[in-house]
Amino acid sequence: MSIFRRLPSAVRKGLATARGERVLTFAEAADGYVVATDQALFLPDGTRVPWEQVEQAGWDDEGLRLTTSEGRRLSARVASPHRLPEAVRERVNSTILVNKYVELPGRGGVRLVARRAPGADTFSWSFHFDEGLDPDDPGLRAQAEQALEGLRRSMGV
Repeated sequence: MSIFRRLPSAVRKGLATARGERVLTFAEAADGYVVATDQALFLPDGTRVPWEQVEQAGWDDEGLRLTTSEGRRLSARVASPHRLPEAVRERVNSTILVNKYVELPGRGGVRLVARRAPGADTFSWSFHFDEGLDPDDPGLRAQAEQALEGLRRSMGV
């Protein structure tokens, strides 16, 4: 086996990459290729998931499993992932600017996360409530917003 692996040119040409987007690594999947670029993860079905939208990613005997910030669950059967798990971990972590857990009065807590797309100047905040808490509860949401405001003040953002 050669130490130099190249993504087949037909696969590279078929990727809907943004201008200047670079392929970092890839792995052959049961039905195509999983490709990690500096800006996104491409699945064999052509789905492009920007790194800042990857909520969770993991590997098991079947391959890659991930959840997006919109709640979509995606997977790809990958027998030999090569360097893909490390690239996914590094790229997802690179989008996280702040990851802070805050206790809410008498209710559990919320994780406040600020993420930024690779190369972007702006970022967005998200709330991740403890299991069993209703994120649509207006009182709970107000407490989380207050915690976020306190965090932003303490950070000067």
